[in-house]
Amino acid sequence: MSLSTRLILVLSALAIAGPALADGAIVRLLTPADKGRLERFDATRSTAIADARARGAPADVAALERALSGKPMSVRQFDPTGDWRCRTLKLGKSAGLVVYGWFRCRIVDDGAGWRLDKLNGSQRVSGRFYDDGDTRMILAGALSFAEEPRQAYGKPGARNQVAYAVRPGPDRLRLEFPEPEYESLFDVMELERVPPARK
Repeated sequence: MSLSTRLILVLSALAIAGPALADGAIVRLLTPADKGRLERFDATRSTAIADARARGAPADVAALERALSGKPMSVRQFDPTGDWRCRTLKLGKSAGLVVYGWFRCRIVDDGAGWRLDKLNGSQRVSGRFYDDGDTRMILAGALSFAEEPRQAYGKPGARNQVAYAVRPGPDRLRLEFPEPEYESLFDVMELERVPPARK
């Protein structure tokens, strides 16, 4: 079954499921290139992780293993809105394995669903979550650099990004971006919820 057919069936069945809208819009929204990236997700992920483990410094490999740990939990009875700390790990290609520092992210419910914004750093992703089953979502977003205005997925000139998102712990999220345009074969963004006292 093709990715488009699977997404139509899943999203149609989940059309009333929670704040992350699942009305089939993601099927129409994704570009052919990004549909291809998701079709190749498993193979791309395996290749990139193997390369990162082989070439990464021990401390960076340990950070990768932690980021990849945890069994995906349901995203249905879950409210992700609020502040998160987030960092990106770049795997494969010339990157080998690069672990960046922590930055600030925020997830809001803007009335149309859950939206992610990376708030600082030289590379900032913004995007919207869509349902893809009980334990996984799809993020359709775009990358902006430095002081550029935030980009919107699918708009002319946008640096589109697509990712699968899972919840590997009660206060954790993990986004996995196959074949990003720049620097790496696979990116992992880990998010940890910021307790109110630390905001």
